[in-house]
Amino acid sequence: MTHEVTPRTAVVKLAAAVLGVVVLAFISIFIGVSDLNPMRILSSGLSQTDWQTLTVSRIPRTVSIVLAGAAISIVGLIMQMLVRNRFVEPSTAGTTESAAFGLLLVTVVSPGMPLIGKMVVAAATALAGTLIFLRILRAIPLRSVIVVPLIGLMLGAVISSVTTMIAYRRQMTQTLSSWMTGDFSSVIKGRYELLWVVALAAIAAYLLADRFTVAGMGEEFTTSLGMNYRLAMNLGLGIVAVVTALVVVVVGGLPFLGLVVPNIISRIMGDNLRRSLPWVAVLGSAFVLASDIIGRLVRYPYEVPIGVVVGVVGSGIFLWLLLKTDSPSSKARKTVQARQEAQVES
Repeated sequence: MTHEVTPRTAVVKLAAAVLGVVVLAFISIFIGVSDLNPMRILSSGLSQTDWQTLTVSRIPRTVSIVLAGAAISIVGLIMQMLVRNRFVEPSTAGTTESAAFGLLLVTVVSPGMPLIGKMVVAAATALAGTLIFLRILRAIPLRSVIVVPLIGLMLGAVISSVTTMIAYRRQMTQTLSSWMTGDFSSVIKGRYELLWVVALAAIAAYLLADRFTVAGMGEEFTTSLGMNYRLAMNLGLGIVAVVTALVVVVVGGLPFLGLVVPNIISRIMGDNLRRSLPWVAVLGSAFVLASDIIGRLVRYPYEVPIGVVVGVVGSGIFLWLLLKTDSPSSKARKTVQARQEAQVES
């Protein structure tokens, strides 16, 4: 006997997941070198030092973790839908590396440019890098599940090499390393507020979810339904570029996050983008919060950059997903075997 999931049950489950994120966020707020104990706060109240630590550092850091984790997971799902490949996300399509390249250029040319200006330049280069990736895909006849992300990784490596060469000649390799490795230790009040833009991008992605779902089925199918395929693609890639650039500018790169989380959710809930987006956002936030807690506890009182923790865990899950994915040859063998078995039974 099967049990159908009613809308009310789905809302209850999502609320429970959100509550889990709130619990992780509460734990994250009270982990650190400064003595900020919740029991002491409840018994004796907040001192001025405790209040400054909470409002200037801990809460902004936790909010930025939640926003960045949800945003990168969402744009990863959008990229996978538009490219029609489950192993594509900003760090496997050259998007993150392109954003870092733009950030380096604007830092070299105009180091005094405001943060919003750097974000615009990084978003433009991120979009350009993503379009180059799509152009290369169109020129390749064989677009298997594994070949597509390998192309993106090679493109990202080329862009990263050029960026590293420029940074080396300008003696900025340490700065470049901080951009490419996600780290929330420097997030304080006044330096993270741009991340609220990604919340607007997430709302836009949810409102346009049906268009992205249709666009992911191909240009001919989209056009037959009377929808502008190129407009949907440009909107989706624009959201991806802006969100990726914002996260790189504020906290650095978070590799494999946009790949792992959408794949986990799609295996459970299928390919309905509108239904999956809230779950992807919640799981992405929880994943980054848990990684941040691990990074702060594994060598306490020192801190392992969150990009390292996310990269290690994410790459392991990425390899597991590759091994679990059936190749075309294995699928063909299974089909032939099934036909032979059917003939024997008949």
